[in-house]
Amino acid sequence: MRPITILGPTGTGKSELALDIAEHLSSKMTVEIVNADAYQLYRGMDIGTGKVPPVERRGVPHHHLDVRDITETASVATYQQAAAADIEAIAARGALPLLVGGSMLYIQSLLDDWSFPVRDPDVRARWEQRLSEVGAVRLHAELVRRDPAAAAVIPLTDGRRTVRALEVVEVSGRPFAASAPRIGKPRWDSVILGLDCDTKLLDERLILRTKAMFDHGLIEEVLSLLARGLAKGVTSSRAMGYAQVIAALKAGGGARALDDARRKTCLATRRYVRRQRSWFRRDHRVHWIDVGTASASQRAAAVTAALQAWRRASLNGQAAVSQTT
Repeated sequence: MRPITILGPTGTGKSELALDIAEHLSSKMTVEIVNADAYQLYRGMDIGTGKVPPVERRGVPHHHLDVRDITETASVATYQQAAAADIEAIAARGALPLLVGGSMLYIQSLLDDWSFPVRDPDVRARWEQRLSEVGAVRLHAELVRRDPAAAAVIPLTDGRRTVRALEVVEVSGRPFAASAPRIGKPRWDSVILGLDCDTKLLDERLILRTKAMFDHGLIEEVLSLLARGLAKGVTSSRAMGYAQVIAALKAGGGARALDDARRKTCLATRRYVRRQRSWFRRDHRVHWIDVGTASASQRAAAVTAALQAWRRASLNGQAAVSQTT
C-alpha cells in the first residue's frame, strides 16, 4: 500500500485532515497514522504540542505518540529506524500508512532514507562543554568559520544543532551539508501532500492557537512536567511554549512574566513556520493544498484534493508533483 505523507507549517490542520482521510476510507481499508512531530513523542506533552487526545482519534490507530519520557533525548536517527519499521509493518498487513507532522528532519529522514553521519561522544562532549561556556551565539560564530554553509541554515540560538554540525565537520572532515538528505524518489513511493494557507490567515490562527494553549492549561501542564523532570530534558524543555513558560516561572511566574511567555511563544511559532515553509517548499515532490478557512466545506474539499492526488499517483506509478496553491 503506497503511503500518504501530510506535511506543512504548524497550524494548518494536518492532524485533522489525516483523521478525515482515515474516516473517509474506513469502509474500504484500514488507515494507521504515524506521527512525525518530534515533541508529540513525549508522554505528558499534550496541550503545547497540539496532540490529538485519545478520545478524539476516531478509533484510528496512532504510532509514535507518547513513546518517550520527558527526560530522554530525542534522536532523528532513532526515530527514523523505529518509524520506518512501523510504516513497513502497516503496509505489510494491508493497511494504509499515513505519515503526519511538521518536524522537517524527521519527515525527510524517512522519505529519503537519510544515512546519518557517525558520532563521536568525546568530540560531541567537547563541543557541548564549549556551548555551556560561551553560549549558542558565540559557538555559532565558530561554525561560521568552519562551515559557513551550515551556519547559514542553522539559527544563531540553536545550540544543539550547532554542536551537531561542529561534531560532524570535525569527525568527517567534510562540510555538514555533505551529510544532508538528497531529494530523490520518496521512500516507499509515498505521495507527499503539503498543507498551507495565506500568511495573514495563518498568523491569525497561530494567535488563536497560542491563546487556546494557555487558556486550556499549558502553564499547569508545564508545572506538572517540571515535577517529573522536564528541566532535565535536553529536547523536551526546548519545545515552543514549554521553554517560554519555564523561563517565565524562573522569573517569578507573575502575570506579566506569563503574559510575556504567551507573546514570545506566538513569535517563536511564527519564526518556526517560516523555517518550515522554506524547508518544505524546496521539495518539488509535494502536492500543495490550500486549506484556507476551517469550514466544513473547506475541510471536505481538502480531503477530496488529497485523495485525488493519492489516486492519481497510484495510477500513474509516480508521486504527484503538481501544485495547487
